[in-house]
Amino acid sequence: MSFIRGKQMVASTSVASVSISSLPDAIKNGESLASLRRMVVGELEYTTIQQQPGKYLAVDCEMVGVGINGAESSLARVSLVNYHGAVIMDEFVLQRERVVDYRTEFSGIRPTDMINAKPFVEVQEKVAQLLKDRILVGHAVHNDLKALLLSHPRHQTRDTQLEAKKHKLTRSSRPALRHLVQQELNIVIQSGEHSSVTDARATMAVYRIHRKVWDKGHPPLSSTISSGKKRKRTPSSDHESGSEDEDRPASKTSSHNTKQFPGGGRKGVSSGLSTVTRHTGKSSIGHGSSNLETKNAWWKELGNGSSGSKGSLRMKFG
Repeated sequence: MSFIRGKQMVASTSVASVSISSLPDAIKNGESLASLRRMVVGELEYTTIQQQPGKYLAVDCEMVGVGINGAESSLARVSLVNYHGAVIMDEFVLQRERVVDYRTEFSGIRPTDMINAKPFVEVQEKVAQLLKDRILVGHAVHNDLKALLLSHPRHQTRDTQLEAKKHKLTRSSRPALRHLVQQELNIVIQSGEHSSVTDARATMAVYRIHRKVWDKGHPPLSSTISSGKKRKRTPSSDHESGSEDEDRPASKTSSHNTKQFPGGGRKGVSSGLSTVTRHTGKSSIGHGSSNLETKNAWWKELGNGSSGSKGSLRMKFG
């Protein structure tokens, strides 16, 4: 098996070495399990239409260890895939602090991956733009959003861990992704080094199997968006998408009817950047601020150590 690491293809133990072609195919809730397995392991080829972001994006992040004994987690890789499993974004994040533990046996990250890594703010803004007006799919997705310092509207979020618990797919109240994938697709992931691309695809696969049921508890995306223009569709694009309406961008009404709210944006739609407060307490940047230059200037100042910190974005590790 292999997975995408930047621009390279690297052997992966993220998916157990078993021939998925030997597994029996079945149709579950309108989805071919054989096709979903191939999506997870990266064996599908995509049309131009299927490589577009579409309506749904699945996210997964990998962390490295910083601080004393590498006990604190710092965001190191972010991957986004679309409904079909095509990679929309896969970026490594430049570290502001010395990495004590790359956690390669779990994260799959190595020092060489940091050569072309991008600054956190650049990665964060790219993710925020991609997620705007789209449904975010993730497993325990609050952890990914916390690492990215982002928020996303609840009605536009699908958490496979929460949905699995709600609909009693397993006995566990917090089922692990690998357990859900083994149960629903009969394949093993995370048997060695993790790949955020593989895990994002696996999350999307689990969601697709149960999408029709899980979406019943959420309003249609088209009813929650009130600006922009509806994209024209052609019979060929419908055919190539390989689905009915699950990956169609949400229809939108005229922008002149949009109600504006303080700080920009629209009610119920995340502007992307979460609240960030300086530890000195001297200033803060509010959620939804439209002044990205101010935010970038703050991050630059933080990176220069003006507040006595190196500005690393990190969390306590388990």
